Amino acid sequence: MAATLELDDIQGIVVRGYSGLASSCFLLLTIADPAAARPALGRLAQRVTNGRAEPLHTAVNLALTSDGMGRLGLRTADVEGFPEEFVSGMTDRDRSRFLGDVGDDAPEHWRWGGPTTPPVHVLVMLYARDEQHLDALEAEVRRAALTAGGLVETARLGTAELTDREPFGFRDGISQPLIEGLPKATAARTAAHTGAGDGQADVVKAGEFILGYPNEYGLLTDRPLLPPAHDADRLLPREAGGAGAADLGRNGTYLVCRQLHQDVEGFWGHLEEVTRRPDGSCDPAARDALAARMVGRWPSGAPLVLAPLRDDAERATDNDFGYVATDPDGLRCPLGAHIRRAHPRDSLDPEPGSARSLAIDRRHRILRRGRAYGPNGAEGGERGLHFLCLNANISRQFEFVQHTWLNNPSFNGLCDGPDPLVAPRRGRPATFTVQARPIRTRHRDLPQFVSVRGGAYFFLPGMRALRYLCWSTPAPEPDAGERR
Repeated sequence: MAATLELDDIQGIVVRGYSGLASSCFLLLTIADPAAARPALGRLAQRVTNGRAEPLHTAVNLALTSDGMGRLGLRTADVEGFPEEFVSGMTDRDRSRFLGDVGDDAPEHWRWGGPTTPPVHVLVMLYARDEQHLDALEAEVRRAALTAGGLVETARLGTAELTDREPFGFRDGISQPLIEGLPKATAARTAAHTGAGDGQADVVKAGEFILGYPNEYGLLTDRPLLPPAHDADRLLPREAGGAGAADLGRNGTYLVCRQLHQDVEGFWGHLEEVTRRPDGSCDPAARDALAARMVGRWPSGAPLVLAPLRDDAERATDNDFGYVATDPDGLRCPLGAHIRRAHPRDSLDPEPGSARSLAIDRRHRILRRGRAYGPNGAEGGERGLHFLCLNANISRQFEFVQHTWLNNPSFNGLCDGPDPLVAPRRGRPATFTVQARPIRTRHRDLPQFVSVRGGAYFFLPGMRALRYLCWSTPAPEPDAGERR
């Protein structure tokens, strides 16, 4: 039985991607004066949008880094349940190597969030139906949060108007997991049971994305809990079935934010060059086919598994498919294609094609909430993605996908083939293999098409936890026995 989600206490960005709010921007703030910042954040918290209803005109959501929570008086390293990757942050040296953030992508070269840039403590996400409403919302938020001097703007991340295409030109947002307990998930499961779907409805337990609910293991993901004395005003819910701890994590989640520059001209220019005809002329059909094989979908969104020879707009949003029965050898969709890595579906060991394989895949899903930027944004002519994803376990979800599936040159039995679209090259040769009979084709020395410009890990609290962090007095120092 699906858990009943407390939508009034869940921030709206978790429940929906605000597809009706085409304009957005993200404000990165530093807490310069905690005493002045606390009431400013309290005013902002009153404006935050919950998950109960679809907002028609504007939405505001708010998240904090580990250092930001420390500036408000809550040291995350001393709180049971905060994961190490959140506490130490995305720029930890070992984590940077693990994520592939090295060389020109290393944090010391970032525009924000790195060791040489001002600290990022707060992320304010603003959404509106159009630019006019966004301008008014941003002015309102600035008056509420930035006039008292406690908060200082580090960066403003502008976005392009929302469309169904990402900067490389491919339809985006098709393969999103459905959260159990929400109407879309219920409808998908009903369709699968009645034969309208193929039984692979992409429904994932709520606890994979929202703390305080069972996850795909049937357990509660670790979440931050406080001794009752730290919440004398009882702003937080109490841990169910436990020792009465104040549940800071319930209805919250972790947000990964990374600014990814996409070399659009370099991507299409490289493909045009390697697919030229013998006489040196451009072959647009071959260029577009190779791009589709790198992605795993045609520009319309049609998956190669179902449309291997040419684009088919009628299949633009098709997402009910597996790999093992239809394309086990990658003859339709190459084994190293982006969508095969980011969401392997039923192709995972030890039992490809089985329910067990699908269960493993569900334990590594993420909710994507990113927005594209450029060419008319703050970065001038640069184009890219402000990648945002939500997950209850950063290590098992985002970091696992990034390291083990996307960046791994040995994924799916390959030997030197990291993700052809988004993986860093790390100064090593990268190859993309197109499986075929009788002879495969190997495209060697792929350039890097996506680069990191900034990033951070955030805690996105539930509504009650947000009020606690913004309005309560700083928690007392924990006794030695309470420390992790």
